[in-house]
Amino acid sequence: MRVKQSPPPTVAQLRLVRPPYGDRHSYIMRPLRYSINVTLDGCCDHRVMIADEDLHRHAVENLAQADALLFGRVTYEMMEAAWRRPARAGGRPDWMEPFARTIDAAKKYVVSSTLDQVDWNAELVRGDLGEAVQQLKAEPGTSLFVGGLKLPLMLAELGLIDEFDFVVQPSLAGHGRRCSPGCRSVSTWGA
Repeated sequence: MRVKQSPPPTVAQLRLVRPPYGDRHSYIMRPLRYSINVTLDGCCDHRVMIADEDLHRHAVENLAQADALLFGRVTYEMMEAAWRRPARAGGRPDWMEPFARTIDAAKKYVVSSTLDQVDWNAELVRGDLGEAVQQLKAEPGTSLFVGGLKLPLMLAELGLIDEFDFVVQPSLAGHGRRCSPGCRSVSTWGA
């Protein structure tokens, strides 16, 4: 596994990439990339993250590499509520607009057993998760991008994520979900 580091000014970034040879999927299919913001203590609570211009620029660069986005229901509903156009006047700074335009226009796939329908450039994904995602990866294109926590953990267990991008925020949250639920809190290390 190769490790690339290219930190934006306000956060550190760690990117883990699967080698293209010897992997059963990535050399013949478009890669599935996962990016998540985490605090120093491993929490993924978006309410305590530094949502600055650099972070949004990095997110636009990630999204621009993907043909489509893959979300679970919770992430889809959260992103739709925050970024679907039209935005209310004065609702966000101008530097957020490139991200808003990019995510609004992106093709989306939503994994859900509870939603009956989706819109916002989206299609529902149902059935066997592994088979459905392998089918999406086999379609022509450059890459897929997955966001959230629960869905990416399931996809990682199935060995379907080809690239992990951890954007480490310079803060401690002390609460919230973790992208690695088996990890103990920093406060318990050495205990």
